[in-house]
Amino acid sequence: MQARGYAAIGLHRPKNVLNMGEVMRAAGCYDVRLVAVAGHRFARAPTDTQEAWKHIPTIEVPALLDAMPVGAVPVAVEFIPSATPLPQFVHPERAFYILGPEDGSLPAEIVQQCRHVVFVPTRFCMNLAATVNVLLYDRLAKQPRRPGVRHSSSSEAPVATA
Repeated sequence: MQARGYAAIGLHRPKNVLNMGEVMRAAGCYDVRLVAVAGHRFARAPTDTQEAWKHIPTIEVPALLDAMPVGAVPVAVEFIPSATPLPQFVHPERAFYILGPEDGSLPAEIVQQCRHVVFVPTRFCMNLAATVNVLLYDRLAKQPRRPGVRHSSSSEAPVATA
């Protein structure tokens, strides 16, 4: 049984094709339902070893918020003073995470339209792909435990039960 809700990702002008491929790979790993890219910088990359673009709708759009699924909550991922640290953040059931480029920030007009702004508390900026992986893992880790999965008290991986 899957958790309810979904995650979608919006990327504003991603620059590095290798990071873009790793973002797509993360999207496949964490069951992202949509990737929207603004800025004509998207290209398939060799780091997308799962070829996630074949299985996840990936669209190029002029404006990210125009691609936001109906009912989704926009969440800017941006390092600004008013942002919530990721460890304290409660993820919306239907989230549209919006991230800026490796060589810049999200435009203020996008951030202002987001219901939440969150950041990963690190000493230095992380690259785009690393940020997406940490963000999506945090979402997964905070989801309620799924029925039918037994979680060990040790460091072993969960074991599916019948």
